[in-house]
Amino acid sequence: MPFKIGEIVNTHATRGEVKVYPTTDDPSRFKLLDKITLKNTLSEKEAGIEGVRFHKQMVILKLRGVDDRTAAEKLRNHSIYIPDELALPLGENEYYARDLYGMSVLTENGEVLGELFDILFTGANDVYVIKPLDPKYGKEILIPAIEKCILDVQIERKTMTVRLLEGLI
Repeated sequence: MPFKIGEIVNTHATRGEVKVYPTTDDPSRFKLLDKITLKNTLSEKEAGIEGVRFHKQMVILKLRGVDDRTAAEKLRNHSIYIPDELALPLGENEYYARDLYGMSVLTENGEVLGELFDILFTGANDVYVIKPLDPKYGKEILIPAIEKCILDVQIERKTMTVRLLEGLI
């Protein structure tokens, strides 16, 4: 499964550049790439990268063969993907967000809380959104992705063990 690293949100200027909202933790990774895969609901194609620069929180890409605003406009709303082998290496206790979705979430006592269905990316730390099995917990449980709360993550088994600190539920 390829990694999504950005979304083309608009054109930039008149020379065929596109403005990309990065969905990667390290937007500078765009400078290491020679080519990317562009996907939308209708198509998938490879594109070579001619240039990369940054403007505010956006990445400005110049793609081979996209030489004017009209051609760039056709790429709006395309997602940008790279193959797994180009993913940035993980450190200890780090995980790719895509591997966490759908995980079964258990308490340290072995109670199955529910399924991780969303991740909120905040400034301080991520927050995992759990869809609980038991209605007594409401519609969702928010668990901060901090060491005190996340005790164990087993990617292969698709399970996460958490400690529910006072006030979380």
